[in-house]
Amino acid sequence: MPQPSAGNLPAKLFSMKPYFHLLAGTVLAAVPLHAQASTASAAPQPKPQTSFWGRLFSSPPPPQPAPPAAPAPTQQKTPAKKAPSHKPTSARKETAPIKDAQKALSPEQRDALVRLQIFLDKALFSPGKLDGQPGELTTKALLHYQKAHNLQPTALPDDLPLPKAEETYTTYTIRAEDAKFVGDAPSKPAEQARKRYLPYESFLEFVTERFHVAESLLVKLNPTLKLNTLSVGDTLTVPAVDPFLIEEVHETAALPKKPEFLNRRIRVDRNEHVLELFEGERMLASVPITAGSTTLPTPPGKWRIQGITLLPTFRWDEGVLNRGVRTDQFYNLPSGPNNPVGVVWCSLNKSGIGIHGTNRPETIGRAFSHGCMRVANWDIIRLVNLITPDIPVLIE
Repeated sequence: MPQPSAGNLPAKLFSMKPYFHLLAGTVLAAVPLHAQASTASAAPQPKPQTSFWGRLFSSPPPPQPAPPAAPAPTQQKTPAKKAPSHKPTSARKETAPIKDAQKALSPEQRDALVRLQIFLDKALFSPGKLDGQPGELTTKALLHYQKAHNLQPTALPDDLPLPKAEETYTTYTIRAEDAKFVGDAPSKPAEQARKRYLPYESFLEFVTERFHVAESLLVKLNPTLKLNTLSVGDTLTVPAVDPFLIEEVHETAALPKKPEFLNRRIRVDRNEHVLELFEGERMLASVPITAGSTTLPTPPGKWRIQGITLLPTFRWDEGVLNRGVRTDQFYNLPSGPNNPVGVVWCSLNKSGIGIHGTNRPETIGRAFSHGCMRVANWDIIRLVNLITPDIPVLIE
């Protein structure tokens, strides 16, 4: 493989999985072992100067495989039965290596990444859940931000005005009024349909969504707290994001049109799992999404936003969800943060298809929907403040 140049380095960030997944340290650090070996006989080159981010987040190449053991003497043996193979259930094969890389991050690296994720989140170039870990969603968000602001697409945030170290985290004390949004949240549609509201199932779920944060990061930030038994009065350390205030989201059947936004447009990239908002040629925002599968794909084409509903109800129909066929066997599920379509429904002029929230933000960008486009609740509630019915939606 030829050594990448500075000009094509960002594209390499996505192809050199799993050991060079987020941010580049030096150009050499991105070269696989066999390519590095081919340069061993070349004249010594001066060591590239790396930035703070390059030094902090450059990932080491994977270890070389151990040499094969000498073959044992040949013996006549009864062939052993071959164990059944088990194919992975997910096509994202980089999951396990990424987890291995996460274990090696120091608190300094983690907090620096949290500051980057907070910066991108506040700018609505969303990295998904804030977890203080390198990953595909953070990389894409950073490259989208750089593109939108006419910056060199380096995937390195050297020149960005990131929060100061002391501005990375804040504290939140669970209030008595928060309890109205937490309660019994059954998972079966028949039981959900009997409820009047689908709340958060725990204060942990309430806090993670409020501060756009992964449970794994909360555990590290609050080692002495039992997060599964949080109650009113408990104080947690959380990322200093603009919180998602569920108490300020009210049932609205149809948001009014905003003529000043009619020159905006949405582009959905199903392969990259991203939704982009433009005004003319200028990108205003990008958020990760979950799009449809090959069985129930998100329909490509030119559509438009037909209407926007806050705190929608949902008609749960197994026929529609699994086969795209409407049946008489369905349940009407009430509104709430644990409604399957979350807190926002943006219908398209394509029956049954919309851009909506979710009750499973951990799956955003990493799973498949039933044809719609899922967005984290904290992202879509901000996105609808920037759009209006009747704007075009291009799905590619």
